[in-house]
This record gives sequence, C-alpha cells and structure tokens, in this order.
Amino acid sequence: MNKIPLGKSNLSIAPLIFGGNVFGWTVNEKTSFELLDEFVANGFNCIDTADIYSFWVDGNKGGESETIIGNWFKRSGKRKEIVIATKVGYAMPGQKNCLARSYILKSVDESLKRLQTDYIDLYQSHVDDAETPMEGTLSTYNELIKAGKVLEIGCSNFSAKRMAEAKLIAEKNNLKNYSTLQTGYNLYDREKYEGDQQQYCVENNISVIPYFSLASGFLTGKYRSKEDAKGKARGGRVETYFTEKGFKILNALDVVAKEYNCNPAEIALAWLSAQPGIVAPIASATNLTQLKSLMKSVSIKLSPTAIEMLNVASN
Repeated sequence: MNKIPLGKSNLSIAPLIFGGNVFGWTVNEKTSFELLDEFVANGFNCIDTADIYSFWVDGNKGGESETIIGNWFKRSGKRKEIVIATKVGYAMPGQKNCLARSYILKSVDESLKRLQTDYIDLYQSHVDDAETPMEGTLSTYNELIKAGKVLEIGCSNFSAKRMAEAKLIAEKNNLKNYSTLQTGYNLYDREKYEGDQQQYCVENNISVIPYFSLASGFLTGKYRSKEDAKGKARGGRVETYFTEKGFKILNALDVVAKEYNCNPAEIALAWLSAQPGIVAPIASATNLTQLKSLMKSVSIKLSPTAIEMLNVASN
C-alpha cells in the first residue's frame, strides 16, 4: 500500500482514513475491534476521531470513540503502525475559548489517557475559535510538540483566510503550522471546498482529508426514499439529499459503477480521491462487508469521461 505524505510533515498515510465517529455510536467495541483489525490487515494506517465523539448518543458524554480505540491499541499492540488523528476545540454547551492554552493542555492529556498512548500523531483544531488569539493556539501546539505529546497539527473547518492568517503567524514566530485541513466535501456538497479552500491548500501544500465523504451514506445508493432512511441513525441527515440534484448524482453513480463493476460508494470515494488537494477521504463502516467495499475504492482510477459525467450530474 503506497503511503502519501501529509503536507510538509513527517507523517504518511494510506489513501483512505477510517472515520472513528461510529465507535460508541452505531458500532460497539467488539465490532470496532474487528473493523480496525481488518482495516490494518489490508495496509491502511490512519484512524480519525475526536475528543467529543460520540457525545450525541443518549448516555454518552464524549470520549467514547477514543476509549474504544485505546482499548484496541492495548489489545492489538499495533499503536506504532497507526497514525492516530484526533481533534480538540469543539465547543460543547456552556463552553468557549476551546482553543485556548488551558483548554488544549487539559484536553490533550485526557485524550492521551483514553487512547492509552503517550503521543498523538496528528492533533487537529476541530473548529475555528475566533475568540482565542491564533498565536496562542499555535504556541500551545508547539509546546506539545516539544514535549513529545503531539507530532503534527492540522485544522478542521477553517476558511482559506484563517489558514492564511495561521501561516503568517507561524512564520513570524517560528512556529510549526497546520499540515492538514479537514473539510466537509463530497460529490453532492462541493461548494465549501471548491474555491478558496482548494486553491489555498493546493498552493500551500496543505493535505486535505475530507469528512462526510459519502454524504452521511446517501452516496452509497442505499437510501433512495424516505422509507429507506426511516429509523436509521443518519436518516434525518440523509433525507436532506433527496433532491433532483441528489437523484441525478445517484443515477450517474449507478452508470459509472456498472462500468467499473463495483458499487456507488466505491465510485464516490474514487471521484473524491481524484480531486486536487485531496490526500485521503475519511469514511466509516459499521460492518466488514461495508469496510471491504470502501477499501476497494483506492484501487479505482476513474477515466476523465467518468469524472466528467459525475461532475455534470453534481453541478
């Protein structure tokens, strides 16, 4: 499995990232272990999570995903084979200044404890924090890097303008800057990334690792009516894609998937991987059949004709 460098960092990852938001939500610990075992056995090496996953589940408080991953590290002994990417800074109700030094220092130690490790490969600002001076945030991350608790840093949901500000601050103060960007991007949701974000990342060697790669499951083709989505964990979100545009995309995915003898999800991920700036999509699976399908996507190289067909359908 070829590994791709993350920006200007020393980290390299396989071209698909396992989205750990499902751990402790739609996937229990036993199944999580099975999925991670299979993922790594096939040459993949990056898992994405966050300190708040999966707080939205009744009875959860956040940290469940990191805890499951930490238990898997302990059981499997594979910590050194993995690039673990986690996040800090998503404001829960009543919280603010979540990228301030005190908050980050407290949060990183909590994440390290849950993950049962002494370092985080890629530590990411989950969302921008306009109330906290960026110099303080970057200085804190650099403090963690010097302490060996963090190897590299990334940002999530940052505008091109804010990434440019971070670059200037880092250069002025001789600080390590963000190497990666997480942004919502898929065949349906293209506007946020395609434009200033994409241009900035390509020009500045910022590796993009998009989330919502399959539009909450819509681009798998499993959900084509409200009845299909009824009772599903992401059903409400999936229904927002039941539009004329959405069904045009599914029809195009069906055509291309038939040509490549695979399924729509694999084509949707292959399209995403072919876009400028994208290093590895983040995608989740809840069973081994789904995971094996997602992993097959990295071997699909779409023709310019197939890409154009999908582009037209999604415009």
